[in-house]
Amino acid sequence: MDKIVFIGAGSMAEAIINGLTKEEKISPEHIHVTNKSDVEQLQQLKKTYNIQIVCEEKKALKEAEIVFLAMKPKDAKDAMIEIAPYLSSSATIISVIAGVTIQTITNYLGSRPIARVMPNTSAAVGLSASAVSWNKLISEEAKLKIINILESIGTVQAVEEEDLHVVTALAGSGPAYIYYFAEHFEAAAISHGLSKEDARQLFIQTMEGAAQMLKKGDVEPQELRRKVTSPGGTTEAGVEQLIQHNVKDAIFACIDAAQNRSREFAKQYE
Repeated sequence: MDKIVFIGAGSMAEAIINGLTKEEKISPEHIHVTNKSDVEQLQQLKKTYNIQIVCEEKKALKEAEIVFLAMKPKDAKDAMIEIAPYLSSSATIISVIAGVTIQTITNYLGSRPIARVMPNTSAAVGLSASAVSWNKLISEEAKLKIINILESIGTVQAVEEEDLHVVTALAGSGPAYIYYFAEHFEAAAISHGLSKEDARQLFIQTMEGAAQMLKKGDVEPQELRRKVTSPGGTTEAGVEQLIQHNVKDAIFACIDAAQNRSREFAKQYE
């Protein structure tokens, strides 16, 4: 069984560890973790998931088949320099660091199989919308293995690395946009007399139902919207306000700004 080492012990590393252990895809004894300085977090992960902590001798790193880079972008360079001497030439790198390209990873860790993954925070509940890209050194067998790992935290799409910028804007940052809508739809409903509890539950169920309708995939979003929008009705009145307030333009601007920032990060960490 593959030995996996996580470099970084934050929320995304924990979400993936949770998925792997919950789905029993990797035995906890084969999962190791280390981070820059937070010993308390390492101990908490060990206690919660029964996984292992990388020892000072870095034995787990030397034997690792898969190494997850899960540190903050600002710590990536120093972390890669530190671990490079310990990695076997065949170790596969899977990076969940936003903005750090495969070429940048290659510069620090050498020519080896490398995958970049853009998950989102819904990984914490096993519902991440993840995208993955890889270099030419990843075998078809390794691709299937990586996809299998990522499916423990949600769905996964294979894309070109260049497309990870827009994936970051759409799916990586997407939960925040949904929460923004939830925050203000809820507040608007409360302002008209609905209780917070009722507003929250109605919004959640509405989102879940709409998502399932989209997931069926047999009807385009525009047509689904038209089916709800009766001429002269309440929905038409509401949609008209969205149009008048240029919500479509705001959405385009949102995605443009987020993917542009992703490109800026890529240049910054080269």
